[in-house]
Amino acid sequence: MSTILDSAATALQLIASSDTALWAIVGRSLSVSATACLLACGAGLVLGAWLGVARFAGRGAVLALLNTLLAVPSVVVGLGVYLLLSRGGPLGSWGWLFSFKAMVLAQMVLVLPVVMALTRQSIEDAERAHGEQLRSLGAGTLVRGVLLAWDERYALLTVLIAAFGRAISEVGAVMIVGGNIDGFTRVMTTAIALETSKGDLPLALALGLILLVVVLALNVLIALLRRWRERRDGAALDATLGMAA
Repeated sequence: MSTILDSAATALQLIASSDTALWAIVGRSLSVSATACLLACGAGLVLGAWLGVARFAGRGAVLALLNTLLAVPSVVVGLGVYLLLSRGGPLGSWGWLFSFKAMVLAQMVLVLPVVMALTRQSIEDAERAHGEQLRSLGAGTLVRGVLLAWDERYALLTVLIAAFGRAISEVGAVMIVGGNIDGFTRVMTTAIALETSKGDLPLALALGLILLVVVLALNVLIALLRRWRERRDGAALDATLGMAA
């Protein structure tokens, strides 16, 4: 018990003292996850919104594949990206393996299905509520997707936050394609795994506490956005009823 308390005290000292190695790892983690989320959301929001309003043959199979991708383990995603970027792989000439770019690509592949699935569900629910009205006004699939995405922009913002939380807490894929190289590709999750195996509990605990704070902050932000939207929608409804009365 004393060992745990001592390690926790040392971990807090590392955080408070702005340890260079510690915050370099934190900064790298945030950079990788933020870049991956921006790239994944750029494609995921568009594809998810389109899937939410489009009706075509084979749509059920596409949705089944999308739901399957949500359950793919991160180590399998890492293995797939590793094979693509290895010297004998189709993208080996890029020279990305064991680099920042490789970790971004792995996290992007991991997060993309999450963004697509959550966006598709949000837009499809909005389509059920407002799609018939938009179709009666002559709005096609593309226009409906854009209008509904704008109407659901606050819900989609929570999708982005959830995607970032998924990316920053991932360990398997970045470990495989990044190599956990000190000073280059070591991020919070891989550093925690390494330092724990080495018995360096203070650094592992410090990184774990920071990661926990980041994830907690993301969840609090999502809750605040949802509460703000509920209040906003409630106020708009009250105003509409007041005008009708």
